[in-house]
Amino acid sequence: MTASDPLADGWHPFTDPGFIDLVGPILVREGHGPTAYAFRASPKHANLIGVVQGGMLMTFADRALGVAAMAAAEGANCVTVQFEMQFIGAVRMGDVVTLVPQVVQRTGTLVFMRGDLRVGERIAASGTGVWKILRRRPEAAA
Repeated sequence: MTASDPLADGWHPFTDPGFIDLVGPILVREGHGPTAYAFRASPKHANLIGVVQGGMLMTFADRALGVAAMAAAEGANCVTVQFEMQFIGAVRMGDVVTLVPQVVQRTGTLVFMRGDLRVGERIAASGTGVWKILRRRPEAAA
């Protein structure tokens, strides 16, 4: 990455085997203010009119907000129970999309999250959701 690359400073791959590996790479930046997530739009993210598919933006936001919800739940597993996204502007091939998750509220069983997906300073989409904090089950007896 070059010095003019928006992903050059402090970003590293977010290891996430499974589905996210298919649509990634997703990047994370920690230690430069609030934790942020990013991806660079590539042809595999395109819809029929050549801009980023809304499902990719939702997948990216769901994962970034979900990871932040688990951190807010002190590492407990969390699952998405509600998610909503407003699409505000197109994301084009080569654009870098970033998201800084925000915890709106945490209760004993739920984490309420929000975040704006940005291309530079422009908001491309905005998402909100609720994550259920799962109770850990005791290990099964051997």
